[in-house]
Amino acid sequence: MQELQPQTIVIIAGALVVVALLVWALARRQKSARLASHFGPEYERVVNRVGDKAKAEAELAERARRHATLHIVELPAGERERFAREWAATQSRFVDNPREAIAEADRLVAEAMKQRGYPMTEFEQRAADISVDYPELVENYRTGHAVAAASRDGQSDTEDLRRAMVAYRALFAELLGTHEPDLVAARH
Repeated sequence: MQELQPQTIVIIAGALVVVALLVWALARRQKSARLASHFGPEYERVVNRVGDKAKAEAELAERARRHATLHIVELPAGERERFAREWAATQSRFVDNPREAIAEADRLVAEAMKQRGYPMTEFEQRAADISVDYPELVENYRTGHAVAAASRDGQSDTEDLRRAMVAYRALFAELLGTHEPDLVAARH
């Protein structure tokens, strides 16, 4: 058997390092693509907020890990129907009293989240938790909640309240497992 020359060993070791780096870079790129695909616009929002792609991806991966420990359930049919009726009543109150309707919408969304099994911790953690299941709608949650808070302080106008109601409606429909909560209520 012929002994390898030191130069050959260095070349082989260098080639192995290059291959390992290429495999690592490919795995990193695939991980980034998976996170971006799953989290959609929330991915970009977190990257922009954090300012570092690797740290943002670590945060999103941690959200997914945390979410995996939660026991999120579908609402039973009776609860869905009750929530849908309450939503329809809240939405119809919007014309006469938009501030009260937004406060009620904020409460209904929080109650539906709690019934589904989302922990009711501070708001940003709730938004992070819900972003795993509803990455396209988490911004609706932020919008609705911010307007509801501003409304309590008398700092929102009718257009803000309307936008919040629309935002909450989309998220609420998903939490209930239907795209039209008013139609569910209308059947009963």
